[in-house]
This record gives sequence, C-alpha cells and structure tokens, in this order.
Amino acid sequence: MSIFKSHFWYNKSQRNGIFLLVLLIIVFQSIIVFVDFSSDVMVSTETPKVLAFQHKIDSLRKVEIENRKPKITPFNPNYITDFKGEQLGMSLEEIDRLLAFRKTSKFINSKKEFQQITKVSDSLLDKISPHFKFPDWVVQKNQNKYSNQNVISSGVEESRKPKYKLTTNDINKATAQDFQTINGIGPAFSKRIIKYRSKLQGFSFQNQLYEVWGLEKQVADSVLETFKIFDKPKIKTQNINTITFKQLLKNPYIDYELCKKIFNYRDEVAEIQNISELKNIKGFPLDKYDRIVLYLVAE
Repeated sequence: MSIFKSHFWYNKSQRNGIFLLVLLIIVFQSIIVFVDFSSDVMVSTETPKVLAFQHKIDSLRKVEIENRKPKITPFNPNYITDFKGEQLGMSLEEIDRLLAFRKTSKFINSKKEFQQITKVSDSLLDKISPHFKFPDWVVQKNQNKYSNQNVISSGVEESRKPKYKLTTNDINKATAQDFQTINGIGPAFSKRIIKYRSKLQGFSFQNQLYEVWGLEKQVADSVLETFKIFDKPKIKTQNINTITFKQLLKNPYIDYELCKKIFNYRDEVAEIQNISELKNIKGFPLDKYDRIVLYLVAE
C-alpha cells in the first residue's frame, strides 16, 4: 500500500490544479464538438480586385506554359529524325516516308517537295516550314527557278546578258567569280573548289571535282559542262624511296594507315624499283592508284 500511496498522494493545491486542467480539457472538447464555426457569409469572386488578381495569375500561367514549350531552331528537313519529327507534330507514317526517300540518296530542296514526299497537312506545313533551312545553293536555285517561271507565265521573254564574262573555260585557271556563274556555286563553294585544286596542285582528272567536300553531283556536273581540263598540271613528284613519312602523308589520297603499309613494304623490299609495285601492297586502294602515283616516282 505504501507504494501506491506514494504515487497518488497530492496536497490540496496540486489536486486543485489537476481538477482545473481536467475541467479545461472538457470545456474545450465540448466547444469543438458542439459549436459550429462555419459562416453563412458569401464572399463574392466577381469583385474588380479578385478579377484583376485572377487575370494576372492566368497571364503568368500562359507565359510559363509558353516558356516550357520546346523552341524550334532552323533545321534542314532532309535530316529530320524520328524524335525530331515527333516533336514537330509529324505522324510515324509521315516520318517513315521521309526516311524512305532519303535512303535513295535524294534530297528535298523545297517545302513543296517536303509536302509531296511526306504528305503532311497544309496546317502542319505552314507551322514548320518557316524553320526550314536549305543550303545556300538550293535557295539560289529555287529563286532562279521562281524568276524563270514568272518570266514564262507573263509571256515576256528577254534575251539575258551574262552578268559576268568568263575569263577562261579551263578548270585549272578559272577564278572564284568564274565558278560562281554556275547555278549552285556561291562564294563558299567557289573558294572550296580553288582550295582543293591547290591541294591537288591542279585537277588532273575531271572527276576529281566530285571529291570537293559537300559539292552535290548535279552541281559538279553543271561545272564540268562549262569548265574542262585543257592542259594537265605540272605536279611536283617525290621519290618513293627517299620520301619521309611526314612528306608522304601530305599526299591528298594517302591516309595514315596506307602510309604505314607503304613504308613497311619499302622496308621489306629495300628499294622500290617501279612505282607500279605499290599495287602489290595488301589493302592498297587500286581505285586511287592513278591519283596517288601523280605525286610519286621510283628512282
């Protein structure tokens, strides 16, 4: 009994405090249970302040939604991927038509051709076509074609005088301005042709023009209709038996691996007697032989 007595024995002030605490708990619980705190007062949402605040929230929401939309940067429609096409709103069938067309090694050169190939709707074409970015020569070609169509449709045929008179028809002597008289050749491509011509020390074969990086075959065909090789260039040759590795690597048709093979072969035979022996090297590109030997002799 002494144990229980020690736990439940309180003096008068303590018992009064406990009684007051219990009373307060009962009162607060009763208030929560029985008192209705709801209000019947209706707050109008049509007041000018509320409407202005709601309008501001809606405007901010629209701005945020617009910012989250993926931005469309200029792109070449010939290189649309599955992911890119889906982002633009194209269907799988439309994307597949484009990819099947590109597998034929052909290119789309206008938004009209894009619609003909993919069969996209007019609304989607109007949405994405402003972002199409074609090469400069394609744009120039389309502009010339459009101008010609306008002349024919109006029934007006004018004898056109060339804006620039060619200085030569020799492809190894032609200037950048000479090349720019060909449709599809602008300042960039004319400089690229001349730079590659310098690297080769001059064109020895007309089909070397097709090796110019980025030059379309149909444009190169147009160039070769006007410009020909009249005199073969005088190319500085080097002795295959004394040339250094670094010097041989400067040959425009020899890469690092082929250079190693040629030097290994030269070490095996001690001396190359005839330049045609290069054909005996395993893995030698026979299709490039006539170009490679333009710069080499066996002495």
